[in-house]
Amino acid sequence: MADTNSTASRVKEFILFGITDRPELQMPLFAIFLLNYSITLMGNLGIILLIQTDRQLHSPMYFFLTHLAFVDLCYSSVIAPKMLANFLAVKKTISFHACAAQLGSFLTFMITECFLLAVMAYDRYVAICNPLLYQSIMSQRVCIRLVAAPYIYSFSVALFHTIVTFRLSFCSANVINHFYLGEEITIIPAPVYLFLSSEGPIRIMLVGLLCSFQVVFFTYLQPRTNHSLGTDKIASVFYTLVIPMLNPMIYSLRNKEGKDALKRRRERILILH
Repeated sequence: MADTNSTASRVKEFILFGITDRPELQMPLFAIFLLNYSITLMGNLGIILLIQTDRQLHSPMYFFLTHLAFVDLCYSSVIAPKMLANFLAVKKTISFHACAAQLGSFLTFMITECFLLAVMAYDRYVAICNPLLYQSIMSQRVCIRLVAAPYIYSFSVALFHTIVTFRLSFCSANVINHFYLGEEITIIPAPVYLFLSSEGPIRIMLVGLLCSFQVVFFTYLQPRTNHSLGTDKIASVFYTLVIPMLNPMIYSLRNKEGKDALKRRRERILILH
């Protein structure tokens, strides 16, 4: 494809083939992914509300977890609603500008999540290796900067790639054999090296991120001779819809403080009733 400034005048919308073109699978898949998205919304919103309302969870680690839950919520919401709508639609299309917005948002939250998990690894590293200095090192100002930097950097990278992508000449090639515009840009941020060299407890805590990277590596680094669109779609479902659903359980509900906070919340609700 050649660069051009007249892309928008040539292509007004894209046709999304979705996960499958078999009519008998549309409704079952709609029900499955609606349940998946509902669990993702409830899980991540629940984590955010739990952390915000429980003063015992007002610590740097849970400050980062709040933002991770927010990013997961946005991350899945970029893809899932349009995918669900297309399961029921006869004409499975997305407008040019909506597709650009979707790609930009997808890249922003995907990269932000990687860096937030790196920040969480650093937080646990400080807590384990410098417990006496933890409060001074992980001050409120530092925490805010550690969260703001990934958002700013990710938005800048996403904006650049989105502008470059949508300045290309698509001509009549507006059919996408996928459920979103999957741009083949291998973005392997520096945090991956931190995870690979971290202490054992940190690697265990960040198992979700390692799974994400494995899926991305599998999708984009496999030989072209073995490349399959069906395999790509399955991998994309995993890292765009499944991981955001699992993260609340991996990072919050499996640790003692998270379980205790949930128990306190349950007890207060029972008392009120």
